[in-house]
Amino acid sequence: MLPSLFISHGSPMLALNKTPAHAFLRELGKRLSPKAVIVISAHWESSSLKVSTTAKPETIHDFGGFPRALFECQYPASGDPELAERLALLLDAERVERGMDHGAWVPLSLMFPAADVPVVSLSLPVHWRNSELVALGERLSALREEGILIIGSGSLTHNLYELMPMGSQMPTWVDEFSSWVTRHVAANDRDALLHWEKAPQANRNHPTPEHFQPLLVAMGAGNEATQLHHSVEHGVLAMDVYQFA
Repeated sequence: MLPSLFISHGSPMLALNKTPAHAFLRELGKRLSPKAVIVISAHWESSSLKVSTTAKPETIHDFGGFPRALFECQYPASGDPELAERLALLLDAERVERGMDHGAWVPLSLMFPAADVPVVSLSLPVHWRNSELVALGERLSALREEGILIIGSGSLTHNLYELMPMGSQMPTWVDEFSSWVTRHVAANDRDALLHWEKAPQANRNHPTPEHFQPLLVAMGAGNEATQLHHSVEHGVLAMDVYQFA
């Protein structure tokens, strides 16, 4: 059975910069052979749940201020309309046509660079309660038995008001929150993670919740968890990968 993953995707420059995190995602992809990927990205926020049914999703460059080379990146993975229709029925989700935002295509372009794994995007219903997001993951869990990889893509910490240069030392307020999350994920303490807003420095790391919420979906889709990787390479945007096996 494939795991579900939470990937803290960091800066879009992860796609180009040959950092340890970049290399790690390339190696991680080699260890997985999914038939398809379902990705829930922090960069597709919605009030109600939506699923992309497009057969050929475009590569969305939903950012600014980066080098031209990043805007020239294309990730031509196909969609999977049949799987999307199953998800629409299973989850009572609205069917829409949408491409892949950078929370989806940046990590996937490293994990599966041949773009030969179909990808279906689910929106992130940001107004849902934490328990509802975990329940969403639980409803996706059985698909793992069919060789479908479930990815929640966000950031373990996401405060653009305090963005620091790449290579900066981890601030104390990031370390406190990151260590708290890592400790409770490792202990499989789901009750604590359901109330993550009470964690030390939670509000400073997440002035808005959308970059943490995909972790709750990934947690619901899996069982016991382990942290696979940790590397702060984008200032306060930490690169972490958690596996829920």
